[in-house]
Amino acid sequence: MARWQPDARGRLEAAAFELFRERGFEQTTVADIAARAGLDKRTFYRLFGDKREALFSGGEQLEEVLVKAVAETDAGPFEAVVAAFRQVGEQIFTDRLELVRMRQSIIASSPELQERELAKTSSLTAALTAALRAKGLSETTAALATESGVMVFRVALARWVAPESEGGSLADLIAEVATELRTITSAPV
Repeated sequence: MARWQPDARGRLEAAAFELFRERGFEQTTVADIAARAGLDKRTFYRLFGDKREALFSGGEQLEEVLVKAVAETDAGPFEAVVAAFRQVGEQIFTDRLELVRMRQSIIASSPELQERELAKTSSLTAALTAALRAKGLSETTAALATESGVMVFRVALARWVAPESEGGSLADLIAEVATELRTITSAPV
């Protein structure tokens, strides 16, 4: 094997996904991941803090795209968050359904990973709320818009990755779920 091969990060992420799927998260070690990728543990730790980060490393890009999209739109608060998630659906999730399904399955199999997912979602929610606050919105308005938009994304993502789902566009599902929420919140009781 050559001493240096390109895309160490990508190879480590792919190896982690494969091993987590084959053996389970808890039964896979950093040494296993590094060996599968043809690298050493030092390289792994240079690129990731721990093995969980191989599943969550795209969070920074996701947050960056969402915050920028919210900052650049003139739409109302909820519409800005929904539009930002639709943009993410188009830019980041297109043609990645099987990978996202595998990731969600791995996370669902481990309470530790579920906890990490909640922490990452909380961080993302705080960043979006701050982006709306920077536009001059009150804390309550920013929080309600963000929490509602995050819920729309979570429901749409769950539908998209469901085994019975035919895939399609995550961005379109986000728009459908947002429409459902608007209908629910404006319907008389």
